[in-house]
Amino acid sequence: MVAAVLVALMLVFAAPAAHAAALAGAQFVVGSATEVRLAFRASAPGSDWGRARHEAAVLAIEVDGRMVGDVVAAAGARPTVYRVALGHLRRGSHIVSVWLDRAISSPGVRRARAGKLRIGLADPSDRVAQYAPVLYGRDLPEVPGRFENNHTDAPLLAYHTSAKDSAGRTTIEYSVVWSNEDAGTDASALMARWGRTTDIEWVYRVTLDRRGRKLSDAYQGPNHATLPFTGARKHHHPLLRTATGNNNVVPVSRAAAASPYRFPLDAARSLPAGRAREAMMDADPWTYAVMAKEMAREGRLESPASPDTPALSDQRDYLFAEVDKTTSYPSTPALGSWTGVALQAQLRGSDRWYASNHEAPDWSIQRDDPAATTIELPPGTTVDQLAAVRAVAVPVGNPPPPDYRITVSRLRRGFMLSKRYLPGDAILDWSGTVTLSPAAPQAVLWRAPAPR
Repeated sequence: MVAAVLVALMLVFAAPAAHAAALAGAQFVVGSATEVRLAFRASAPGSDWGRARHEAAVLAIEVDGRMVGDVVAAAGARPTVYRVALGHLRRGSHIVSVWLDRAISSPGVRRARAGKLRIGLADPSDRVAQYAPVLYGRDLPEVPGRFENNHTDAPLLAYHTSAKDSAGRTTIEYSVVWSNEDAGTDASALMARWGRTTDIEWVYRVTLDRRGRKLSDAYQGPNHATLPFTGARKHHHPLLRTATGNNNVVPVSRAAAASPYRFPLDAARSLPAGRAREAMMDADPWTYAVMAKEMAREGRLESPASPDTPALSDQRDYLFAEVDKTTSYPSTPALGSWTGVALQAQLRGSDRWYASNHEAPDWSIQRDDPAATTIELPPGTTVDQLAAVRAVAVPVGNPPPPDYRITVSRLRRGFMLSKRYLPGDAILDWSGTVTLSPAAPQAVLWRAPAPR
């Protein structure tokens, strides 16, 4: 896929009287009809994702006076870059504007700011841009108030992966990162199995032939079902709506396509090869602050915090890590039996090992893709106190697999969150080959250098 080309801001203009509250605007020229992207820095003084009724401003995006979509400015008062897909625009001059939508914003938010608007023009052959989905906001009856994404499970960013098969067919998969999931996996288990309490789900998948023509497409429906897409489209863009508490989606019908509550997230960025999905959060560190503040505001944290219990603690108490492994079995395990891996951390001057799975076997990492996890440490711990990290095989099932081989090849990340919930320096960067087996079920992967 061809990367979007940044074009310079051509003209900053005064907002028309009909939208006197416009925060910023720009005029730009499209040389030939193509997909267009927008990136801009915004903030909302007085907003805070951790404060009830003041969580976020919702910013409306218009092109040529037509509503395109919304942005939940969940990073609050801190100026932050947000990315939006403006859709397919014809050749010629266009005007884009950003303004505060008070009707959809959290009740206590009354101000917002937007900086310079940067326009990106996609190459006409950019299929990633052409098929990117538009995500409509969630309104569940069990969640109080309308426009609930202004304070819970906000869609923060999107990205894609792309793969080509031997027949030359290309499959593009689009994923969204939400601030959390109100239903689904327990937050403590999310930290152990996935290394975060955000929700990351693929929402739409399209397969194209050699010439870029659509062969088939699907979406991830309720109960994580993969279903053929049959809904409305805007140009080639499928229209989807978040429909469940764990952020599965359904197609939008043409009759509902006029809703003002939608998020055309820019999915131009791709997941780096050989990385866990959480690497996309690492690229936008502010997402960790939104994640952690939502847990605190919703009263999901234990007090006092303790690594001796599996309950979720302040997320600044966790070491965030990523491990890559492959698993094999000499004989096929019984149904429901498997052997996973937990990471354990030891602190300087201590014999204790703190485990990512809190000693719950089925909270171990089962998948062989690069996987993120976290290890809860005592409150106030810093990465400088870390002495060693090891991998431990964890057989699961009744009976568990009698034999296995787990080859661990990579350990990385190794950061903790700062006072402002932002990732600190990553200290883990190990690669090699270590094989775990019943005879050798654990191995140290990393040791801290000796103090100078």
